[in-house]
Amino acid sequence: MTITLTVEAPVHKPTAKGSKPGFDEIVWQAWKSLELPEGYRAEIIEGAIEVSPTGSKRHSKVSYRLRKALQAYLDSAYVVDNDMNICHEYKTFIPDCYISREDDEDYMSDDGLSLDASAVELVAEVVSPGWDGTTRDRQRKRRAYARAGIPVYILIDDYDLHGTVTIMTSPSPTEAVYQAAIRVPYGKEAAIPEGAAKGFVITEAITGPARD
Repeated sequence: MTITLTVEAPVHKPTAKGSKPGFDEIVWQAWKSLELPEGYRAEIIEGAIEVSPTGSKRHSKVSYRLRKALQAYLDSAYVVDNDMNICHEYKTFIPDCYISREDDEDYMSDDGLSLDASAVELVAEVVSPGWDGTTRDRQRKRRAYARAGIPVYILIDDYDLHGTVTIMTSPSPTEAVYQAAIRVPYGKEAAIPEGAAKGFVITEAITGPARD
């Protein structure tokens, strides 16, 4: 289940130097002030703070297998990680897996709590169950990652038919869409066509077999 926290937008959004903060910055400050219990995380997606629990055992296993396989595949110029706030223009996301350059220190926030999206080469999400989880990963995050210009978005989805892998590329930030995508069922190979992990193949060794 996801809890969405909304902030009422001001009638006017001041832009002059020294004026009051705009709506996006107000939401950002509210997000930074949250104190969540262990096992929960908060993201800012399309103007709202979304609080959701961490994934199930199955969810964790799939994301771990993906991270481990990607790290073995990549050269030393790149790292694979998770549980990091990826930020873009007062929005923040916590992907299940992401790739950035090893030398990404210049893209970290001063407090070390977030990484600018411009340093990210790839993000991946393992879809969570329920309407909230599926629409967040399939729709809202898809648009958000495209707006941020992240080159590759991988979606591992147990709840699409008997399980599918979708690899999206060629983001258009102004349109908030990925202009190219391949979608294959579990059990068939899904190869990343471009970017830092070009040629990496997602198989059922990562996803598991087709779901009942």
